[in-house]
Amino acid sequence: MSFKEVRDWLQQTIYKIIGPTVHGMIKVGITPNVVTATGLVLNIVAAAVLIYGGFYGKDGDFSYVGWGGAIILFAGLFDMMDGQVARIGGMKSTFGALFDSVLDRYSELITFFGICYYLNLHHYFWGSIIAFIALIGSLMVSYVRARAEGLGIECKVGLMQRPERVVLTSLGAICCGLYYHFAKEPAFDPVYVLIVPLLIVAIFSNITAFGRLRHCHKVMKNA
Repeated sequence: MSFKEVRDWLQQTIYKIIGPTVHGMIKVGITPNVVTATGLVLNIVAAAVLIYGGFYGKDGDFSYVGWGGAIILFAGLFDMMDGQVARIGGMKSTFGALFDSVLDRYSELITFFGICYYLNLHHYFWGSIIAFIALIGSLMVSYVRARAEGLGIECKVGLMQRPERVVLTSLGAICCGLYYHFAKEPAFDPVYVLIVPLLIVAIFSNITAFGRLRHCHKVMKNA
């Protein structure tokens, strides 16, 4: 199976799992924009947990990172549910699509800010730089697509799209917290369990952004 096939299979599996919740939301009259806004609020909470851990957590205490990652992953479900609520509930709108895109960008900015802040306050300067580069790549992946589609070019190519970024970042944070909690004598600094996924996001999100730019150049050249 190709990566795209695996991704599509996982996406459909998650849709089946969240299906009853989606139908319940539609039944009680919850709109897609409310679901989208809830995801943003959860990401703000995740960032607040990380910032609080940066200020008040002891050096070497990564429990706040684990909890922050869990909240980011939970917020990611709302990012999937808003689209499903819109489609299944017949509530798709142009403004809803714009609202979703804008709040997604705010969510990424806020969560990466929380991660950068935590790493910097705990003296992981290079880790915070990696997180910032991951943020740049994440925003540029979305920007290139938006700009290309504004010019009438479909631009969904590339590996590191938003679901992959959310999963890698959140699971890295969760595993960092779990490793810190359960490893009695850690073989290495638990922060690397977070930084390695961030490094993957930093590298491949920027590759994806430039790959999309190249794709657009080819389309324009052959038009």
